[in-house]
Amino acid sequence: MTEKEKRDNLELYDANYDEDLLKERIRAKELCFRYNNLEPSKIEERKKLIKEILGSTKNNVWIESNFQCDYGYNISVGENFYMNHNCVILDGGKVEFGDNVFIGPNCGFYTAGHPIEIDLRNKGLEYVKPIKVGNNVWFGGNVVVLPGVTIGDNVVIGAGSIVTKDIPSKVVAYGNPCKVIRKI
Repeated sequence: MTEKEKRDNLELYDANYDEDLLKERIRAKELCFRYNNLEPSKIEERKKLIKEILGSTKNNVWIESNFQCDYGYNISVGENFYMNHNCVILDGGKVEFGDNVFIGPNCGFYTAGHPIEIDLRNKGLEYVKPIKVGNNVWFGGNVVVLPGVTIGDNVVIGAGSIVTKDIPSKVVAYGNPCKVIRKI
């Protein structure tokens, strides 16, 4: 089994020495570099390039520079998607965003994690767990969403939150760790 197959089966894998994964990450980083260095007025070029970077998009998608991701093809975004400046998506695993998702600046969505066991971690092994975000979700600035989290529909995640566990629909949640504060 290849390291990519292990990753896609949600098993421990080594991303550092797999030639295919290295090539895929370099491709994504080069595309992000091009995207981040396009002039803001080059709107049509930016739209075309972000569709090349991401796995699937709807029509109304806008991502501000600086944007970084690992692979790009594991990211899908719905209609009316906006991501502010300096966001990072570590998409070794799938990252799905629904419609009407708005993301503040300096946010991170991390599907990748590393073993707690020292010997495994020191070998460079990692794992991925998918992230899923529903429709009508707003993230304040500096939010971090960790591996394996699902966020329901009609949710507000307050600025500075670290989302470690699933968040149900129709709530306001914030904090470190992020927790439901009230229903909407």
